[in-house]
Amino acid sequence: MKLNRFLFTVFALTLALIIGETTSVSFLPISSHGNYVHAEIQEPDKRDQNITILVTRLLRHEHISKRPIDQEIAERTISNLLKALDPQKLYFYDSDVKIFEAQKKNLPGWFEEGHIQFAYVVFKTYLARMDKRTEVMLELLKEPIDFTVNEEMVTDRDLLTYPKTEAEARERLRKRVKYDLLLLQMDDLLDQKKKDNQKDAEKDAVQASDKPAETQSAEDTQNAEDSQESDAAVSAKEEEEEEEAKTPEQKHKEAIEKLAKRYTSLQKRMHQISDDDLLEIYLTSMTSSFDPHTSYMSPSTLENFEIAMRLELDGIGASLQSEDGYVVVRHLVPGGAADKEGSLKIDDKICGVGQGVDGPIEDIVDMKLDDVVKKVRGKQGTIVRLEVIPASGGAKKIVQITRAKIELKDSEANGTIFDAGKKEDGTPYKIGVINLPSFYMDMQGARNGSDYKSTTRDVQKILDNFKKNHVDAVVLDLRNNGGGSLQEAISLTGLFIRTGTVVQVKDAYGNVMPYNDTDPGIAWAGPLVVVINKFSASASEILAGAIQDYNRGIIIGDKTTHGKGTVQTLDDIGRKLIPLPNAIKLGALKVTMQQFYRPLGDSTQFRGVESDIEIPAITTHMDVGEGDLDYAMPFDRIPAQKIDDYGLMNTNAVKALSENSQKRIAESEDFQKLSKRIDIYCEMKERKSVTLNAEKFLAERSGMIDEEEKKLEERIVRSANEITRDYYMDEILNITQDYMRAFRK
Repeated sequence: MKLNRFLFTVFALTLALIIGETTSVSFLPISSHGNYVHAEIQEPDKRDQNITILVTRLLRHEHISKRPIDQEIAERTISNLLKALDPQKLYFYDSDVKIFEAQKKNLPGWFEEGHIQFAYVVFKTYLARMDKRTEVMLELLKEPIDFTVNEEMVTDRDLLTYPKTEAEARERLRKRVKYDLLLLQMDDLLDQKKKDNQKDAEKDAVQASDKPAETQSAEDTQNAEDSQESDAAVSAKEEEEEEEAKTPEQKHKEAIEKLAKRYTSLQKRMHQISDDDLLEIYLTSMTSSFDPHTSYMSPSTLENFEIAMRLELDGIGASLQSEDGYVVVRHLVPGGAADKEGSLKIDDKICGVGQGVDGPIEDIVDMKLDDVVKKVRGKQGTIVRLEVIPASGGAKKIVQITRAKIELKDSEANGTIFDAGKKEDGTPYKIGVINLPSFYMDMQGARNGSDYKSTTRDVQKILDNFKKNHVDAVVLDLRNNGGGSLQEAISLTGLFIRTGTVVQVKDAYGNVMPYNDTDPGIAWAGPLVVVINKFSASASEILAGAIQDYNRGIIIGDKTTHGKGTVQTLDDIGRKLIPLPNAIKLGALKVTMQQFYRPLGDSTQFRGVESDIEIPAITTHMDVGEGDLDYAMPFDRIPAQKIDDYGLMNTNAVKALSENSQKRIAESEDFQKLSKRIDIYCEMKERKSVTLNAEKFLAERSGMIDEEEKKLEERIVRSANEITRDYYMDEILNITQDYMRAFRK
């Protein structure tokens, strides 16, 4: 009966989209702080209302909790929405929030009926407050700022309250502006330290040279005569010299101008929020009230998700980032269209985009990044023209690029072989390292039966190459791997075991289904080490948990993985309405409908997978695990499956390996430095406020100035598949050698 009612709802919504059925709703008084203004977004339409109704129905039927949209969900929705728009409580007044919260009793009914006017009222209020706050911040930038005063700014959102008066709001903004200026000073300090380190390194290199200074100087002179510096290099050098010659007053003035640009750019971008964007923010505020991983994807977000899964798209092969109103080139895909053309460089600013050979150049300064990306992307073989401000200086130029098919190789599996240590015969161990940033699969290609992109296929090829080169052990690096395809997690685990349960899945009705590897073949039967960190989640935890339960290898890295043990399915809203291949694009609901369990019955949810041997890292101490997220589902257990024990890990061996690792780490200068940085990081993390005294501010943060942290941030953001042999990787290789020796004995 319930299923029939659900199907009737889908049918009714389909008719509503066709014949244009709609309803209206009115509510909410006006805040005492001023009228609500009209945003550039339109009023909610029939399409958005019907999407809301269908998302609500799907959520009720498919979410694992089977809970209704009740008063608690309504409260969470309002809290999530306010946090998404105003995380530091800078914009809304306390009176605004009280008006919003008074509507929690109406929200459940509004969701059921598809009324989303509430989201528009909240967002238009937000824009009105932002416009006023931006004016105030620009005024504050013109006033003298005293960095010698001992005062602090509260950074813990839970301790902050929404301002009640205009004076209170202005004081909050004054401290924020001061804090932003201090952060810019920190950037200058980082740049200066980097330059100083480079100069020291160059000086040390000259002093360490075995050649006489006279000979070296003569060779340098000859090299300079043989190869002239390029115009770009000369320009960059002149720019650097000009920067170093600037006085503190000039730098302060530039920082103020940069902040003013940043504030106004943010204001413009928020006014560019579309109906689809707002619907995504609002519905996700509601869906994530059920658990952190249930969300609504707008059509554009869904398109980006599908691109990420199949690891290819048509475009120019450049990663773009919005910065102070400009779109900046942050990365060029090796072998991509832009890389082959050669004119576009890292840190170039794109200020205009034209289509075809002679299409008009459209100004894209202050345009929303998603809209810029849509203009730059296009069908393979078509031409796009970019108006570019070169990072090296000089006049604007037009770069013409022919779009091409781009494989996103930064996100695919990558392997390399390292020589490490010595065997008994004196030859080095060969250790094959595979870096896997995600569990990807081209779902459309798989459905079509074509030669599709797949994690398991790529790793199989890497393992075949390892075996041809006679590696002694394999290291599978899952650090920063946030998961992906469940099917790929199962089939990839199957490369290392004969057959058996890889993961168990329980649905909302308590039914448990084991998912098995049924292929008796093993791609790699030798020693296996799996590396994890706190950013290893979902599919990564399935593989790591199975390897640990089977005693197939050892898990090393951070203390534990992320702890995401829930299963999401992607419901294409358009296809739910009209089940045709070319259905109308209405976005998708990513909904948690099941929960993962390891072969021996423990859930990976909340707790994650604990490493057998912990290697110190800052990521272990970051509040980024499942347990740190709002409304996370709890840990539990189910009965164990009968599985094989490969005997390639035992408690005594792990204890010995861990003790050896701890000794090496204690004697390592690099790990000692890391330990000090971890202490500083943990101390800073516990603080609920930040000093706004310049001298204290810079002194407190100077201990955190290190290229390693910057590399970590870049790696997490880009999910790069680069394999670097640093001191951390050396310890991984050392543990692997100890592991091989222990089990040979």
